Amino acid sequence: MPLPNCELKGIDHVVIRVRRLEPMIAFYCNILGCSLVRKNEEIGLYHLAAGTSLIDLIPVDMELGQTGGRPPDQEGHNVDHIAIKVYPFDGMRIRDYLLAVGLEPGEIKNRFGAGGWGPSIYIKDPEGNGIELKGIR
Repeated sequence: MPLPNCELKGIDHVVIRVRRLEPMIAFYCNILGCSLVRKNEEIGLYHLAAGTSLIDLIPVDMELGQTGGRPPDQEGHNVDHIAIKVYPFDGMRIRDYLLAVGLEPGEIKNRFGAGGWGPSIYIKDPEGNGIELKGIR
C-alpha cells in the first residue's frame, strides 16, 4: 500500500560516508559544480547542492559517520552509483573535460533513468563511488 494522500516527487538528498572529506568536497564542488550550502562541523555533516537535490557527505570518523558500520574501502563502497541530471548534455565535451581533470570516464551510452532513455557517462569519485552524469531529454 503506498503512502496515503502523498505523491513522490523525487530524490531530496543522498548521504555518502567518506574517509577523506576535503578531496570529496573538492571533487563534488570543483569538478562537478556542486556548492557547499551548509555544514555542521560538530557532528560532521556537509550539504552540497546538486540542482534541486543535495549530496550530503559525512566523515566516517565523526559522530554521524560512525553509525553506519565499518568505513568503505576498496572492497566495498557506500553506493553502486548516483545519477546526476546534466543539461545540456554534450557527451564529447563532457568526456574531454573529465579527461582534462584527470578522471577516467566510461563510454557515452544511451541508458534508462527517471526521465527515460538518454545519454550518460560514468566516472568515480575520489573514494571509488560511481557517478553517472545523465543527460535530460
